[in-house]
Amino acid sequence: MNATAARRICVTPRVSGVGGMVTFREKMIAGLRARGYEVCNDLAELNYRAVLVIGGTRHFWGLRRARQLGIPIVQRLDGINWLHRRRGIARAGVRHYLRAEYGNLVLRLIRSRLATHIVYQSKFVQDWWECACGPTPASSSVIYNGVNLNQYMPSDAERPPRDCWRVLVVEGSLMGGYELGLQTAIQLTAQLAEQIAAGPGDWARPVELLVVGRVPVELQRRWERYLLPRTPQARLAWAGLVAPQKIPALDRSAHLLYSADINAACPNSVIEALACGLPVLAFDTGALPEMVTADAGRIVPYGGDPWKLETPNVSGLAQGALEIIQAGERLRHGARQRAEQVFDSERMIEAYLEILVGGRV
Repeated sequence: MNATAARRICVTPRVSGVGGMVTFREKMIAGLRARGYEVCNDLAELNYRAVLVIGGTRHFWGLRRARQLGIPIVQRLDGINWLHRRRGIARAGVRHYLRAEYGNLVLRLIRSRLATHIVYQSKFVQDWWECACGPTPASSSVIYNGVNLNQYMPSDAERPPRDCWRVLVVEGSLMGGYELGLQTAIQLTAQLAEQIAAGPGDWARPVELLVVGRVPVELQRRWERYLLPRTPQARLAWAGLVAPQKIPALDRSAHLLYSADINAACPNSVIEALACGLPVLAFDTGALPEMVTADAGRIVPYGGDPWKLETPNVSGLAQGALEIIQAGERLRHGARQRAEQVFDSERMIEAYLEILVGGRV
């Protein structure tokens, strides 16, 4: 191995847009470069020390050639595409359904035949893959996602409003099967507003649901027509897609984050909220029970089978939200402490680097 290859890592595929893969790739590349490594994304170059595959890539030949040359191939795995199967071809659409199945096939082939090490984003993801597809000859480990704790942090510059209780939802998109998460958030807002209105007078404030993410205008109007006339103590606000650098201020300006994704692998929105001292509310699905402790928020029973998208227990969710509001600063401190313990991006990058190059320069 020449000197150039010893300091170069191939990170593939090159992805753009919004979402967890894009965010993770940007953090990894910045972290590797800060440590003196060069980064490329073309598998055909072969002049690199290791490969990090973020999810999957169609360039099987490049991975096979790298493996034949003894270059380590580390695959970072999210969960398995599954919502399209529950919705069926008719509702999901033929194109979306086939794309999701093709994506699963690509991930599975790399995992079983080409990767030399698998990194799962959570224990939940590891169990899911091993249950669905069995173990692999490759070694594996669990590395949680992380955030820059100096960027995502509590600050007195932004504080939750005093004229309402703000529930924040942060998702890249609430379409394509994720509308159920928005529906639950609306129902949560209605029930929480009713409970607070019936409680002590000094708690009597409206409940505002602030939604960050892609939501079609017609869907926004539909939920406004549903919620606002029925629950005068409720408010709805739509922020749309927001630049990443604006998320910390939004997190700091809410009373709690509701994580709307069902069976989530390791959602960045949850980690970002915790780092900003924002308590998290979620159902006990996916990796959320691993991520959020009782000192950092509330994880409540789903109340049915989430894999079948059965009706969730929104009443339990509203009770959890009420407990977060009543706990006040205690859970805000606990959320930040949880992030410092587990979700530091510097620790995440070092863990990946240990696998990619064995911790050696």
